[in-house]
Amino acid sequence: MASRKETDVSDIEDGDDLEEEPGEVIDSAPPMKVGEERPLGRTGLAKKLLRRGRGWETPELGDEAAVHFVATLTDGTRFDSSRDRDEPLTLKLGQGQLVSGLDHGIITMKEGECALFTVPPELGYGAVGREGVPPNAAVRFEVELISWIRVVDICKDGGIVKKILVKGERNEQPSDLDEVLVKYRVALPDGTIIAEALEEGFEFYVKDGHLCPAFSKAVMTMKKGERVKLLIQPQYAFGDKKFGNSDQLHNVPPNSILDVDLELVSFKPVIDVTGDGKVLKKILKEGEGAFTANEGAAVTISYAARLEDGTVFEKKGLDGEQPLNFVTDEEQVIAGLDRASATMKKGELAMVTINHEYGFGSVEVEQDLAIVPPCSDLIYEVEMLDFIKERAPWEMNNSERIEEAGRKKEEGNLLFKAGKLQRAGKKYDKAADYVGEDGSFGDDEQKLVKALRVACWLNAAACSLKLNNFQEAIRLCSKVLDYEFYNVKALYRRAQAYMETADPVSAELDIRKALDIDPVNREVKMLERSLKQLQAESNRRDAKVYSNMFAWMTKDTSKSIKVSCLIFEIGFNFNIVLKTSCHLLESM
Repeated sequence: MASRKETDVSDIEDGDDLEEEPGEVIDSAPPMKVGEERPLGRTGLAKKLLRRGRGWETPELGDEAAVHFVATLTDGTRFDSSRDRDEPLTLKLGQGQLVSGLDHGIITMKEGECALFTVPPELGYGAVGREGVPPNAAVRFEVELISWIRVVDICKDGGIVKKILVKGERNEQPSDLDEVLVKYRVALPDGTIIAEALEEGFEFYVKDGHLCPAFSKAVMTMKKGERVKLLIQPQYAFGDKKFGNSDQLHNVPPNSILDVDLELVSFKPVIDVTGDGKVLKKILKEGEGAFTANEGAAVTISYAARLEDGTVFEKKGLDGEQPLNFVTDEEQVIAGLDRASATMKKGELAMVTINHEYGFGSVEVEQDLAIVPPCSDLIYEVEMLDFIKERAPWEMNNSERIEEAGRKKEEGNLLFKAGKLQRAGKKYDKAADYVGEDGSFGDDEQKLVKALRVACWLNAAACSLKLNNFQEAIRLCSKVLDYEFYNVKALYRRAQAYMETADPVSAELDIRKALDIDPVNREVKMLERSLKQLQAESNRRDAKVYSNMFAWMTKDTSKSIKVSCLIFEIGFNFNIVLKTSCHLLESM
């Protein structure tokens, strides 16, 4: 039997300018010409193209194909024909309903194609033969591929088998969070209808499911407009329990197999804006183009905001109200609305569900139309009317980049003083990006640019220290020291971060360097004293550990402690010398 690899269309690169016949052993072979014959693999199966097909798709093993065929011996003697019966034959490809070799030929065909296959005995009727076919005889099948139905084993265990009756639009498929609109009819094998959607369809969230577990699993494999027939085994239906006697579902006996006609009418994508499920954006109407408002964009939106019980507490841009204008990432609106707006396209309409942590928190807030109680979750129906994105560095000339970097740095300073450290850090990062090393600044600008960069990195490092992000503080200070190895602030802040990450040796080296540059620096001296205290405490703890370890060596406890301390002192000093040497080597 021909191997799947030789005939599987998935092994062929698809493309508008590539028309090679799937199943050919040599992938680079030119497209077949009408009248040309070629072998398919090394099994003796051969194909002669009689008429080209349409498109580029071909069926796969497992699909159901509708074909007309005429079967003959090699001398032309006919022994079977669907055309004589004037009725196409439906084949489950891969099951060898006619002969196994023919299935491997059909999966190389396009819709409407006509081909003549020569099938060797071992892939045909073998040593037994059949009526009209002698033993060990090669046979020929003239085949027209009328159409096929894609068959998908969704769970790879035969539990949910999907036959695609009508292909869907585009390539997008629903995700777990999305809301889908479906039409369906569910029947038992005897044809008894047990459930059916209304004419307008039924909406549900994929993660919440509907009727039985198979629905969500199947819907996530479908495209908008796709119509399928599902065969659902009991483990993905209702199992060994009896269901029914409700408005949605009639009686279903235990261990029932279900036949389902299902159509995915449409779906509304739901985006987890914050990544923790606390700000969810359901897109009701797609926006224009590919660009979204970003952090720092000036946006204009209209919205109606309500509580979960439906109480509307604020409107903007509706019923005579003016739209709301604000700049994203500037805390001008609640965090949830801010974050969601930054993901929207122009013209997009979305429903945003906001957990109270990203709303008004645990306080009561009086709004235009109603009072928002503490810990209230909120629902905003928002339309992005327009936005102007913050200009990127590459869109500016050098003087504009320097000016914008200075402005961002000052904004960061104000935020730092107000204790808004995360936002301050982001401002410093943006400022540094505007005067990044990729810019082609002139010689007269380099001094100012370098000073801005260094100031932003140092300030961002200060934010990271206060936010306990010590590795980031080390990284930023190291960037400064790559420019200015004598920068006392960078050495001081990096030493602080090293102390917090339990690296006293690196901290001591930075403190020594800082004091070499500025011997009277009060803050560095205080940090040095703190480090010595930490080291002394660490030595005492380690001495106690060593004393316990070596207590068995002597009955005299005081001697044991002395021995332990001596061993520890030798080991600790050796460790410092070793690490110091490594750092000196790295700096050379």
